[in-house]
Amino acid sequence: MKLSKKKQFSSIPKMNVNDKSVLELLNKLIMINRLNKVQILQIVNLVDISKDINDLMENLRWENSNSYL
Repeated sequence: MKLSKKKQFSSIPKMNVNDKSVLELLNKLIMINRLNKVQILQIVNLVDISKDINDLMENLRWENSNSYL
């Protein structure tokens, strides 16, 4: 049985900003990269749509590349 596209998309695990391990990861990322307030807000907004740290970083790069258009 094949899932509908909507169900397939919703079944992809995502990062949860309320999860302690995710928060620790974000804190390390902020400290190591010395992110400013705008970058921190971008990351927090992108966490919900990212499935892991690699996806988060890719989303952040994509956001930054499109912000100058």
